[in-house]
This record gives sequence, C-alpha cells and structure tokens, in this order.
Amino acid sequence: MTRRSGISATAIVLIGLCSAFAAERKSTILLTDVTSRTGITFVHTDGSSGSHYIVENVASGLALFDYDNDGDIDIYFLNGGALKGTHYETPPRNAMYRNEGHWRFTDVTEPSGLGDLGHALAVAVGDYDNDGDQDVYVTNFGPNVLFRNNGDGTFTDVTGEAGVGDGDKVGAGANFLDADGDGDLDLFSSSYIAFTYENHVERTIGGHPVYVGPRAYEPTRDTLFRNEGNGTFTDISNESGIASSRGAGMGTVCIDFDDDGDTDIYVGNDVMQNFLWQNDGTGKFEEIGLLAGVACDMNGRDMGTMGTGCGDYNNDGLLDLYATAYQDQLPSLYRNCGDGLFEDVSLITGAGAGANRTVTWGNDFVDFDYDGDRDLFVALGHLQDNIELWDRRSTYHATNELYMNTGDGKFVSVSDSSGDGLKVKLSSRGAGFDDLDGDGDVDVVVLNSRREPTLMRNDSPNLGHWLQVKLRGTKTNRDGVGARVKVFAGDLTLVDEVHSGEAYQSHYGTRLYFGLGRREKIDRVEVRWIGGAVEVFKDIKIDSFVTLVEGQSEASGS
Repeated sequence: MTRRSGISATAIVLIGLCSAFAAERKSTILLTDVTSRTGITFVHTDGSSGSHYIVENVASGLALFDYDNDGDIDIYFLNGGALKGTHYETPPRNAMYRNEGHWRFTDVTEPSGLGDLGHALAVAVGDYDNDGDQDVYVTNFGPNVLFRNNGDGTFTDVTGEAGVGDGDKVGAGANFLDADGDGDLDLFSSSYIAFTYENHVERTIGGHPVYVGPRAYEPTRDTLFRNEGNGTFTDISNESGIASSRGAGMGTVCIDFDDDGDTDIYVGNDVMQNFLWQNDGTGKFEEIGLLAGVACDMNGRDMGTMGTGCGDYNNDGLLDLYATAYQDQLPSLYRNCGDGLFEDVSLITGAGAGANRTVTWGNDFVDFDYDGDRDLFVALGHLQDNIELWDRRSTYHATNELYMNTGDGKFVSVSDSSGDGLKVKLSSRGAGFDDLDGDGDVDVVVLNSRREPTLMRNDSPNLGHWLQVKLRGTKTNRDGVGARVKVFAGDLTLVDEVHSGEAYQSHYGTRLYFGLGRREKIDRVEVRWIGGAVEVFKDIKIDSFVTLVEGQSEASGS
C-alpha cells in the first residue's frame, strides 16, 4: 500500500528520547523462542501469484482456545487460499494443533474438520449455542464459515443453516458478543474493501509492482447478526445502525468502553476514520468514534489502522485502546478518560516508540512479569514484499516489539534484552497471548506471513503472584463474553473483560490473567455479568486457576 503520513519533528524528538530512556531500563521479562521443539509444521501462505492482490498482504490471524475441553490451550492457524493464478500441489488450508503438554503439539486438522480451504483473514471463538463447547467463526475473501463444535473434538460446517456466510466480501475482523443482553452470543463481522479480481488495481513504484491501498476500492459496511437461539442468525445490520457507516475494517474488539453494562464495538479502519459503535443497551448502535477521540491519531489524521488492542494499562479501572498502524505512523494509545472520551497519549507514554519504522499488526496489553501492570506486545512486518527495492527506510521482515510497563503510566522498549523470542525477524500479522504450558504465566504465538509461526515461552524470572480466571455463565452466555472482572488485592485493583476476537484478526482471552506482584492475598473478585448483575467471590487463593460460575459465589479452582 502506498500511504503517506508524516510525524512532526517534535514527535520524532520525543520518540528518540523514549528510545534512549528504554536503553537504560533492565527488562524483567524473558520470552524464549521454542518453535522448533513444538512439532508444529504449519507454514502460512497468502495465496500470492505475483499479481499483488490487496487481499494477500492482510492475511491472517490465529486462535488460542481449548477446542477439546481437556483443560489446555490449543492453536488454530488461519491460512490464505490459492488466489487467481496460483497453483499448489496440496491446497493450503487452516490448521488445528492439539496441545499435548510440555510444548508438544499434534496436527489434528483432518479429524477436527477445521481445515477450511478459503482465503482466511480473521477468526473468533465462542459458544454460540450455549452447549458447553466453543464454536469457531472464520472470515474469508469469499463467504465466511461457522463451525459448530460437536463436543468430541470434531466440528461441523453449519454456515448455511445458520445464515452467516455474509456473501462474497473481503472478511476482516470477527467477534462474538451479546449485543442485546439476551443471554446468547450474536456475531459481528467487519469487511475490508469491495475487491474482486475484475476490479483489481495495478500500480508500480520505480518500476516495481506494489500493493495498492484500500482507497483504490470502495469501502464496505460491516455486518451484525442476531442470534435467534435456535441455531440461526438474522442480519440486523440496518436496524441496529451498524450499516449506516462504511469503512475498511481490519482489527476489531468488542468492549464496554463506557462501563454502562453493555458491549460496544471498536473497528480499526485502514486509512479511514476508525469506528466506535456505542450500544444503547438494546443492540442499537451509534457511531461516535470522532466525538470520543478514537477515530484518528493525535494530529487528526486518518491512520492505516491494523490491529486493535484493549486493556487497563494504568490501573485506573477503565479500559484503554491501542491501534497499530502503517509505516511512518505511530501506533495510538488511547487513554480512557472515563467520561466517554479518550486521549491519545502515545508520545507521552512511549507506547510504540520506534515501531513506526514499518507496519504494526497484532498487539495487546499483557502482564508478562506479573508485577501488577500490563506490558505491551506489538507484532511488526511490512506488507510490501519488495519494500527494500524502493524505500531504504524499511524492510519486509522485522523484529517484534515488547514494551515494559514502568508502573507509572509509561512504557519502555525492552525488546533487545527480553530473550531470543524477540530476535526472530519475519513479517508478522496476528498474535495471541495465553498460558500454553499451564505454568501460570502468559506465552505468545505469532503468525508470520509466508513463513512458519513463532512460539515464545514466558521464562520471566522472579514472577509475581498471579490469578487465572475463567467464567461460566448460566443465565448469561456460557463463555461469559462481555463480563467484567475486578480483582482486589490490598492496594491493587485490576480490571479486565472477556472478549471473543480482538487485536489483529485473532482470538484469545477466554481466560483472564491478573498479575498481583508481591501481594500475598486476594481480598475478593467481582464479576459483572452482561445484563448488570454483580457477584462477589471470596476465599480465592493466589497463584491459582479458578472457574467462577454465575449464580455461585464460591470459586472452584486449583
């Protein structure tokens, strides 16, 4: 894509100062590259044939979830399908890997039935039929696919009977959410641009073919499906208000940004203003991104937004947003001010310093060292596969970035001193964060375009105490999607929500992770379920994994 967006001289100086400060900080985080020992043989393809179709460079995301209900986190990699002019002896497909423990994974794509052959971009996971296992929704270039979990490690394609194919669009972000608070999961699907092979736009720079930007095509509307509770969905995009604005949707996340008990929707649009859809509590939405301060960057310019992260980075009880962007654009950290407004604090916090050298994608706030504040991981890599031929400032492959939270609302880059997992130099896209080895801390999986993935084991020394939380709804949706959890431990109060689909076209986070630092006791945990009911759970042990069941103010865990 050939976007241009400058950064002011003042901004460049501040970024340089942040980078210099970062060099003086010692990292407390250690991420080790364990990819070679996992048994994972998946290699991503973007379906490219040399034609530089725009749908190639935006693929793909991944999902981390327990597909077989055996208690550990498995990995689902999305793949690009063969595009026009591309031929493979074995057609590429999505891949499901079962976690066997001890960082060994088995390819179960064939028996699971999840090996879709479409050109996949995004994935969301959620128990849409409330039967106790998690189902999978994949957005494609072409019809999307809904896989119902049969409860025995296999899945069935129920797209047709559910009515959620969403036509021949370029799928982008995907999310399950309970938009109307009726106890079952609805489905949101963002769309990128109105691309077809027939309207493909070719462009060159210095005689070299390049990928054009989304402005070469018409923007599209996103889709909201209402769950009817009988295995079918109804497209309510018009009546809900979602169809009233068109954009180039990429990463999406569904959060309760205004803390009013219902779920809102944030859509990162590529080179167009981002959308923030405010829910009135009944499933009707109004787009307020510009009014809220999250549509543009700090200079009022449209961003090439890729991924949308969410978390309370400064422990003030409010969920903040993070939007990654194109080369020469600083990713935006939007601080939630608590009055329906956000402030872009990217420069003063150092969140993303140096990341503007290339394109930024998957990201999120994760407390890797469990010291009680959330760090920031950002996946990098250019989307122009020949960028070095006509722009000496960047490269197609790049190392990813890790920003450590200093505890005072600031971030410092510790990528150079946080393990060999941060030294892998590829072109990354989706990223996911979960406890893959069951040792209590959060590990990382990154999908790399046209290459093998990167799996990083969290080996951070001197970890603080922690708590892992899984919710089980009884009156509300079974996964607890949209529920807000507060953990109280002495002087520390931590807030998080259960999301389905987030960051860059990926899914993770069915389990919530809280770092407690050196605090030896949890006073209580509060859960506000979708619909407003609040429960208080006590007598919860530190360094444990607990399942909190709606209607039972007693925690079960280990």
